[in-house]
Amino acid sequence: MGAGAELIGSGQGEFPSAPHQTVTASHGSTVYVAGRDVTITHPPAPVPGMEAVREPARLLRVPDVPGSFVGRQAELARLDAAVTSSGGRGRIVLHGLGGSGKSTVAARFAELHAGRFAPRWWINADSPAAVEAGLARLAVALAPETAGLRLEQLVELAVHWLGSHDGWLLVLDNLTHLADASVLLDRVKNGTVLITSRTSGGWGGATTVAVGVLPRAKALRLLTRVVREHWPKPDLTDGKQLCAELGWLPLAIRQAGAYLGQTRTVPTAYLKLLAEFPARMFTATAENDTERTIARVWHVTLNRLTNTPLAGHLLRRLAWCAPDDIPRWLFTPGGEGGVPDPDVIDAFGRLAAYSMITLDAEAVRVHRLVQAVSRTPDDDPHRRAEDIADARDATTINLAGALHGHNPIDPATWPRFRTLLPHARALVDHATPESDTPATCQLINSVSQYLLDQGDPTTTIAYLTRATASLARLRGHTHHDTLMSRNNLARCHETAGDLKRAIELYEQVIADIERVSGPDHPAALTPRNNLAGAYLATGDFGRAIPLMEKTLADRERVLGPDHPETLTTRNNLAYAHQAAGDPRRAIPLLRSALADRERVLGSNHPETLTTRNNLAYAHQMAGELRHAIPQFEATVTATEQVLGNDHPDTLRNRNNLALAYQAAGDLDRALPLLRQNLADSERVLGSDHPTTINSRNSLGRACVAVDPGQAFTLVKTALADSERVLGPDHPNTLTIRGNLAGMLVSSGRPDLAVTVLSAVLKQHERVLGPDHPDTVTLRSNLDGLTRK
Repeated sequence: MGAGAELIGSGQGEFPSAPHQTVTASHGSTVYVAGRDVTITHPPAPVPGMEAVREPARLLRVPDVPGSFVGRQAELARLDAAVTSSGGRGRIVLHGLGGSGKSTVAARFAELHAGRFAPRWWINADSPAAVEAGLARLAVALAPETAGLRLEQLVELAVHWLGSHDGWLLVLDNLTHLADASVLLDRVKNGTVLITSRTSGGWGGATTVAVGVLPRAKALRLLTRVVREHWPKPDLTDGKQLCAELGWLPLAIRQAGAYLGQTRTVPTAYLKLLAEFPARMFTATAENDTERTIARVWHVTLNRLTNTPLAGHLLRRLAWCAPDDIPRWLFTPGGEGGVPDPDVIDAFGRLAAYSMITLDAEAVRVHRLVQAVSRTPDDDPHRRAEDIADARDATTINLAGALHGHNPIDPATWPRFRTLLPHARALVDHATPESDTPATCQLINSVSQYLLDQGDPTTTIAYLTRATASLARLRGHTHHDTLMSRNNLARCHETAGDLKRAIELYEQVIADIERVSGPDHPAALTPRNNLAGAYLATGDFGRAIPLMEKTLADRERVLGPDHPETLTTRNNLAYAHQAAGDPRRAIPLLRSALADRERVLGSNHPETLTTRNNLAYAHQMAGELRHAIPQFEATVTATEQVLGNDHPDTLRNRNNLALAYQAAGDLDRALPLLRQNLADSERVLGSDHPTTINSRNSLGRACVAVDPGQAFTLVKTALADSERVLGPDHPNTLTIRGNLAGMLVSSGRPDLAVTVLSAVLKQHERVLGPDHPDTVTLRSNLDGLTRK
């Protein structure tokens, strides 16, 4: 983000830096969550050096192995041999049909080798997001002080720890493709990774171990053991026939045995129930046999639970969540911290007794096949379409309510969002857009703002596109919620660098509000402010500045001259003049804005500090370094005191100060500060955060005079990272590419510089337009080189 950009305050957009500048500061704009505008803050926790974190011998996250476990000696022996032959640095894949017992075999292997591995960690790996969530939990378990960090930071810390230690066992349960765990497997080659999967191929050089159905004798022994856990002297006549009907699948046999034992039902009667209530084949999956078996067990079990009707309802609700770590408080009146409902506790207990769910004090787990059955309407009275829809809507309301009022951009709320994100995504992905309700759209908006702040604009755009279309269908194209969702969608496109689409959406929102409610309606002020920022980002000062002036006048009239949104718009207008190359006009406006913010908000308010930073940068642009540097120094000191040494605003402001030192020719102060700031950014924000990328670019440009080799390496790395993370056409990527060309000129390589500048100029003309200030500057630089 650019030097004049500002941390938003209740509905304000801010703007990127002047052409070719890599000075950075806070950046934000209006986002609309759960019916209100929110304020962005980012206070992260300190991060340890993960290579120094010792192996925790007692750290264990592996499911308990049932006491009824039988057989699998051959599979366990092959696992042991594979680990031995790899020297504890191998990948092993347990593959087979769902319900064949792959996970139980993996848990048994981990149990048998408690002294061999430390730690032993289990991750549900049925999606890339689930893998990242499991790695994030591992990072927090290893270093609890990291709990407040971003998801991608926690993933990076876990991968770094695994890559710097040996002797651990990591189970990736239900992985489909290697690519789904590429965040880990592409980088970590030590330790033992044990994968369970339904797929048998595509595992590269990994050792594969097939897990089939149980042999007949072992299946009957499993049934007997499970039944006797509840019924000491059962009648198991026709038990072998029952096992055959269940397809010899351990999961189905275990569920059936729990039912027989709890209800004192003989296998013959159970077979009659299966014949009377056959489960239907599912067309949505290729694993029809497995799902048919699970469906039969699910049906007859729920029949026996009809005296606890809440059990079936809860199971249908659980079906819309991710399978693991479903918080029990989601089903508590009043949510987390509420008083538990004894009926819910009883229903959970009965479901657990029949092995339909796995229950602990904090969370619920449900087998994903049971969930698939429970979400699928059928003639089965337990799976009526209306009941499944009611369960879906109830789960949606609970998830949306659990996130309502929690600012997704406040790091203090991130643990809650990380807990609920897998369940929110599961629900949204399983439900069809046609079934969306206003609560679904509210949930999508909350989750989307969190994902955008975590650096995932692609998913955010897809989600908000759906929410906007659903709100238009449910409430009309000009309803307030629809318009604010479209404003949020525009903001996502702007963050992703698609300024053209962002401007189109902002203009549509404003036009709809003004058409329905009149040109002076307050609801138009927020998207109008954001539209002005998007115009400014494209270099269209002729439209940006007049629109900012009009927005400022309207906010002064509607909200008052001292309203925080008015103050932010005043700051934005000043920065617009600065970005337009008129720091002399910007400086008095910024001084006035600073005085107003100090008077209204206080001298140490984050938004006041942002204006002070912007004023310092305006002095630097005007060539007044004697004024700029003291202002930057004061801003850094105050930001450290107010927000902490590792706050993203602090990191950006330090970068600005270092670049001011560089501009003054004081590399002795600039380079150490830039190096330390890059290290801090990588540690706090992660290597791929835009602030870190810009910090790497800044250090590279500063190093060019003292170490050209290191300088080019840093800037090329920053360029590759920006292309990968933000995209090749993102404005930040274009700026870094232009910086690289400028470095070629200063290093005495004009021929190569001409080639690079020509390519960069074409891209600027295509993406930003021929009249954008950056494009004009590049064209002038290229003309100057070609004339020499």
